[in-house]
Amino acid sequence: MRRRQSTLLLAVVAVTALALGVSASAGTSHHTKAGASYKVFLLPKFIGVPVFTQNGAGAKQAAKELGDSVTYNGPTEASAAKQVPFIDNAVRQGYNAIIISADDPNATAPALKRAMAKGVKVISYDGDTAPDARDIFVSPPSAKAIGYFQVEWLGSQIGYKGQIAILSATATAANQNTWIRYMKQALKTPKYKNMQLVKIAYGNDDDTESAKQMQALLQAYPNLAGVISPTTVGVAAAARVLQQAKECGKVGLTGLGLPSQMRSYIKAGCAPKVGLWDEKKFGYVAMYAAHALLAGTLTNAPGSSFTAGQYGKRTVGANRTVIFDTPLVFTKDNVDQFHF
Repeated sequence: MRRRQSTLLLAVVAVTALALGVSASAGTSHHTKAGASYKVFLLPKFIGVPVFTQNGAGAKQAAKELGDSVTYNGPTEASAAKQVPFIDNAVRQGYNAIIISADDPNATAPALKRAMAKGVKVISYDGDTAPDARDIFVSPPSAKAIGYFQVEWLGSQIGYKGQIAILSATATAANQNTWIRYMKQALKTPKYKNMQLVKIAYGNDDDTESAKQMQALLQAYPNLAGVISPTTVGVAAAARVLQQAKECGKVGLTGLGLPSQMRSYIKAGCAPKVGLWDEKKFGYVAMYAAHALLAGTLTNAPGSSFTAGQYGKRTVGANRTVIFDTPLVFTKDNVDQFHF
C-alpha cells in the first residue's frame, strides 16, 4: 500500500514539474503557435510626422482584428543609431516581432540580427534593412516604378526640359537612394534627355532643414525648372517655400506627399501632381505579414502567401519581398477623394 502511494506521489510530482517547465518555457521563448496572441513592436524611422502615424494606425487596426497588440514608438528624429535602443528594448520586453522602417539598412542590421537569433520575427517596411537582417520586406510599389513615375510627373509639368533638382530625406535612406537611382536611369532615356539633374539636396526629413535646402536650390539655380522630393516632409516644405516665394507655376514640383498635407498646395498649383500610397493600409498589411509569420502560416520562400485582411492575398516574391501596392496620384481633380 505504501509502495503504491509512493509511486502515485512521484508521478504527481513529475507531472507537476513537467507542467511548470512547459509554462516557464512558454513565458520566456519568442517562439509562438498558430492561434496565439502576439506582441508586435512597430518602429518607424521617427515619430511625430503624419506618414508614420498613419502606418501605426493601420497596424493597430489590423492587430485589433487579429487579437494581437502593437506598440508604436521610435526616435524623434531620423537616426539609425537612435533606432537601435528601441530594437534592443523590444527584445528584452518579450515582443514576438519587430516591424521596422530602417533609417539606414546597415546600421540597424546587427541589432536586428541579435533579435532574430532570439526568435524574434523581423519585418521591414518602407525602408528596407540589410536582407539578412529581416525575414520579409513589405515593399512600397516597385522601386523602379516610383522613380520613373516621379520623373514623368515632373516632366509633364515642365515640358520635359530644363534644370531639375532632387530634395531627398537623409543621405543614408535606402528607399530614397534606390528611387533616386531609378530617377537617374529614367533621365538617360530619350524622352527625358532635355531634363538636366543639377543637384541632390538632403533635408534630413526635417521640415525646417528641408525648407532651407529648397530656398538654397532656388538661389543657386535661378533657371531651375523643377524639383522632385520623394519624401512627405520634403515635398510639403518645398511647396510652402514656392508659395511664399510666389514661384508656384514657375518652378515645377512633384514627389511623394500625403493628400491631407498637400491638398491646398495641389489646388494652388504649387505641386500640381504628387503621389503616394495609402500609408494606413501600408501599416495594416505589414501587421498581417508579421502575424502570419508568427503563426507559421507564411514563410519567406518565394510563392508563399498570406491574406492581409480586407486587402486580400499577398505573395512573397524575389529577395523575400512582398510588393505592397501601386502608386496613387493626386491632382486638383481627385485630391478631395483621399482622406489620409
